[in-house]
Amino acid sequence: MPTPGFVLALRQKIGHDLLWLPGVTAVVFDDAGKVLLGQRADTGDWTLITGMLDPGEEPAVGAAREVLEETGVVARMEGLVAVHSQEPITFPNGDRCQFMNLIFKAHSVSGVARVNDDESVAVGWFGLDELPPLRATHLQRLQWALDFSGQTRFLR
Repeated sequence: MPTPGFVLALRQKIGHDLLWLPGVTAVVFDDAGKVLLGQRADTGDWTLITGMLDPGEEPAVGAAREVLEETGVVARMEGLVAVHSQEPITFPNGDRCQFMNLIFKAHSVSGVARVNDDESVAVGWFGLDELPPLRATHLQRLQWALDFSGQTRFLR
């Protein structure tokens, strides 16, 4: 996944020190109740659609942008499901970051799911009974979206 320019500029100044970054996850459903997943090019893992917000970008706008960029699907964000701080990550090059993740429940409006950039090797719609293996964090986010009643979950 390409590192955004603003992160590269920060890394020139702070090296591998921990960066606190805003991230988004879009749990996108179609009319049949299937969920949109992408298979990452860097790890091969199947995941919900995730990304990093650009400086000053509105979170729901950024989540919709990530869905479109990665999958070719236009999605409408329906609600903010949860806000939580992820554990710090250390990348193979030594860069450290921690994401404050905003998880949105979304609905597909138009477009055909396809690999739309170099971040994924596959994209598709999956019924809840036919999911590929997902990390526990993504299964939890999916369940939060399924359980979403209109009240945002704040982890404590």
